[in-house]
Amino acid sequence: MTSPPGLDLDALAAYLASMGDPPQGPLTASVIPGGKSNLTYIVDAGERRLVLRRPPLAHVLPTAHDMSREYRVLAALRDTDIPVPRVTALCADASVLGAPFYVMEWVDGHVIRDTLPGEYPATPDTRRAMSAALVDTLAALHAVVPGDVGLADFGHPAGFLERQVRRWWMQWEASKTRDLPSIEELHGRLEDTLPAQSPPGITHGDYRMDNVMFAPRDPGRIAAVLDWEMCTIGDPLCDLGLMLVYWAETQDEPSARRLQGRALTVDDGFYSRREIIERYAAASTRDLSGLDWYIAFGAYKLAIIAEGINARFLLGMTVGDGFDQMGEMVPLLVDRALETASGLPLAPRS
Repeated sequence: MTSPPGLDLDALAAYLASMGDPPQGPLTASVIPGGKSNLTYIVDAGERRLVLRRPPLAHVLPTAHDMSREYRVLAALRDTDIPVPRVTALCADASVLGAPFYVMEWVDGHVIRDTLPGEYPATPDTRRAMSAALVDTLAALHAVVPGDVGLADFGHPAGFLERQVRRWWMQWEASKTRDLPSIEELHGRLEDTLPAQSPPGITHGDYRMDNVMFAPRDPGRIAAVLDWEMCTIGDPLCDLGLMLVYWAETQDEPSARRLQGRALTVDDGFYSRREIIERYAAASTRDLSGLDWYIAFGAYKLAIIAEGINARFLLGMTVGDGFDQMGEMVPLLVDRALETASGLPLAPRS
């Protein structure tokens, strides 16, 4: 067996056998491209296909890349209307592959980044259907009552926004490869303008178009929501704010630069950011009047994630392509966030 970086196929085969699920043939595996944080592999085991998730090879930050949290939320959502892959095994023993990991069933569908799949008509109707499915699935996730699916203790929603600003600042301090005065200004501005929190709910943490899988032959249906590594019980409007940061309307926006190629969402038919907000508002009872804060926070968070990925790239510890542009995204995202946050009202002081 030829093992890709970070995945010892002999060790995986032995582990699966020890769990009573021996592979029905030699294992082969490849890294799923596009991910810039946790590593995701397609593993073929005879006639069966699995997917394995594990942390990155280096520069793993405290509290990040927790495989057990991803596994737990996927298991909790299995019997809801939220489409998720079926998880089959969680291994917390880092001696098996060098890090904890979990295994899930492969889902047939399309992860869409910079081009539509060939079976989808390249029409405005297709793009509108994709936009609607993405927003509707997010609103449906935010409507799930955490206690109803066994996730009441999955997070600490009280003081969530204040903790998030502080936590991501700690990640910046642990990841930064240079000093950046503009992000210090942004950090202070976010602290000074904290809004009243939205009611607690399941918060994905990194919801965007290429973290879902669209169904074969049906651009209006999502087959699976992926990459739950930052999920918690918190303020769900953080998901909407970050999604709007990712959603480029022109090719020269900072978020467009994270892609290898082009930003697909600029094409005719994809919702504008305003249409995303309007569709979400129609499906949710949440107050969106303070959404600019969440958008600014989303850019702050994405800038810090990009800096962490850039740190791993500079260490030579990334797997795949497209990492060389992450560092230049950081100040561009921060500047955009500062512009968005410029008119926010100061938070009331107790």
